[in-house]
Amino acid sequence: MITFFMDHNVPRSITVGLRLRGVDVITAHEDGANDMDDSALLDRATELGRVLFTHDDDLLAEATKRQQEEVPFGGVIYVHQMGTTIGACIGNLELISKAGEPEDLLNRVQFLPL
Repeated sequence: MITFFMDHNVPRSITVGLRLRGVDVITAHEDGANDMDDSALLDRATELGRVLFTHDDDLLAEATKRQQEEVPFGGVIYVHQMGTTIGACIGNLELISKAGEPEDLLNRVQFLPL
C-alpha cells in the first residue's frame, strides 16, 4: 500500500475524502513541515516513506531535477489545480494507494488524472 504526504496547497477535502476511504495520509501541516521549501519537503516525505502529493509546479520542477541528476526520492504525484475534480482526484489517489507498492513510484512523477 502506498501512503501519502500532502503538500500544504492540497485542499483539505481531498485529505478527508482519502481518510474516509481508509487511505493513510498525513499533511505537511500535521507534520510541522508546512514552512519547508520544496526540496526539504520532498526529503521529508521520502524520509517518512511516503509519496508526496502536490499541485505545486515548483515541486514538480524539483522532482524533475532530481530525476535528471539521479537523486533518489520517494515519488511525487502531481495534478494541476484545474486538472480534475476533487472526487476524481480522491478516486485516482485511492486506486494508486491500494493497488500499488511504494517502490512503484520511487524516483517517479505520476500525473493525474490517470
